[in-house]
Amino acid sequence: MTLEDTARGPAFLHAPGTPIELRSLRVEPGTTPRRFALRAMFAARRYTIPAAVLVICHQLGEALVPVIMGLAIDRAIATGDPVQLVLWIALLALDFAVLSYSYRLGSRLETIGAEAVGHGLRSLLSARLLDRGGVQGAAARPGVGLSLATSDASRLASVVIVGVYPLGDLAAIAFGGIVLLTLSWPLGLAVLVGAPVVLWLADRVGERLRARSVTEQAAGADAAAQAADVLAGYRVVRGLGAEREAVRRYRRASRTALAGTLDARRAEGAFVGVMGFATGLLIVAVAIGAGLVALRGGLQLGEFITVIGLTQFLLSPMRQVATFTGPIWAAGRASAARLLDVLDPGTDAAVREEDDTSSGAAHAHDAAAAAVLAVATPGMIVAAELDGADARALVHALTRRAAANAAGDGARSPLLVAPHRAHLFSGTVRENVALDGTDAAAVERALADAGCGDLRDVLADGYDSQVGEGGGALSGGQWQRVALARALAVAPDVLVLHDPTTAVDAVTEAGIATPLRAARSEGATIVVTRSPALLAVADRVVDAAAIGLAGADTEARSDTEDDTHTHEDGTGIGA
Repeated sequence: MTLEDTARGPAFLHAPGTPIELRSLRVEPGTTPRRFALRAMFAARRYTIPAAVLVICHQLGEALVPVIMGLAIDRAIATGDPVQLVLWIALLALDFAVLSYSYRLGSRLETIGAEAVGHGLRSLLSARLLDRGGVQGAAARPGVGLSLATSDASRLASVVIVGVYPLGDLAAIAFGGIVLLTLSWPLGLAVLVGAPVVLWLADRVGERLRARSVTEQAAGADAAAQAADVLAGYRVVRGLGAEREAVRRYRRASRTALAGTLDARRAEGAFVGVMGFATGLLIVAVAIGAGLVALRGGLQLGEFITVIGLTQFLLSPMRQVATFTGPIWAAGRASAARLLDVLDPGTDAAVREEDDTSSGAAHAHDAAAAAVLAVATPGMIVAAELDGADARALVHALTRRAAANAAGDGARSPLLVAPHRAHLFSGTVRENVALDGTDAAAVERALADAGCGDLRDVLADGYDSQVGEGGGALSGGQWQRVALARALAVAPDVLVLHDPTTAVDAVTEAGIATPLRAARSEGATIVVTRSPALLAVADRVVDAAAIGLAGADTEARSDTEDDTHTHEDGTGIGA
């Protein structure tokens, strides 16, 4: 917060420099979409409660305008009293000042609260999607995750509006009804009874809109997933000559999404039309009733002006509550349901992770990880000759150990696990390798050790070339070598590599394996692979039986011993 910001108003009127902590924005097993939407609505209470109070002040100020004008007509204009006229004009000016600044500050606070909730939802979702247990089903597709983090998170964050502006609208309706009761009890009763009926009708009609909104969001997410799948596997699709089939599938998904959107918009249009007609009918009835009362002499001129002005004013908050709030709440609940499919800790992915952690298999994997780490000393390369499920199990066990080492004080773990499918971020080759603040010389050495020297000539701008989103501008081999260079540049005490060369040719692989020992001379290196080139440079080689994954006692054996190893060619397709 700068001095300039403080000078422009109280600190609570400004967004803080760090993300707002939202402790109530949580998900437990069995959380319903309605409950989750309510939690999102009130998660940023520090901002939304003052915002609601200010919006109520704004709406009451708006409702006071016809009241002040009516009193001014009866007590100043009708009597010809100039002092009363000046008094009422000054009071009207004060009322406009209050209602204007109340709305300005209230809307500002509401926006800060909504943005905080949106950030909190995206943080929850990101943590779940990046959890080592992963997610299962449709949510695991990149396009679906993107749709959840953008469209669904934004729609659910928008329910903050429902906890702010409708309160002002309801306060204005209640105030208007009370004023009308003092002037003519039938008119006041019509407003105070009619408003709840309109709200009940809005909730009933909104059920259909909520169902359509769920379908719309699901179809949009499927189209995004189709697009992400095509882009991620474009090289394979092009190599197979399947471009037309890929386009046909995406077009079908896109048409389905369009149909779902149009269906939802038709439902929303019908909802707005029905509620607009209902509120308009109520207001017209009140206006007609006011005219009849006035004709019978039951109202003075100023009171009649007040009734007509209030009736016209009440049309806006009643329509807002009925036609504006309903669609936002319906869409928010629909998005809450979709987000809960991923965030709910009772979902299948989380349950499987907990079951696996508590099973005997997990203990065996942890024991295997401990056995490998026990023989990995500084300057040594230990190769775990594994593939398939055994390789993945060992890497996951080592990842759990690395996370546990870093969980205590938040410091970086001395154990770094470089996954087989490492992610590259938008930016240059050099920026991806130097993510950890590594100095320029270390970046250059890491790129050279990872066999990236040819990228200087192959790429347009050398190491300063953009890699594209997710490394999409690179080939599979280039992408894998840059990821390896990043791991080497970090220079951890213990580095775990999982099949780091499956997307490169044999010559390039040999060029990477040879300098690996020098590159890791001060740290221990564990390579989980069946690549002959990497196994050949290892100081020790362990297999499934040696580390207890096949039921044998833990043992390590040197590759210089007379044991015979059967090597398979570690080949694969880089992502």
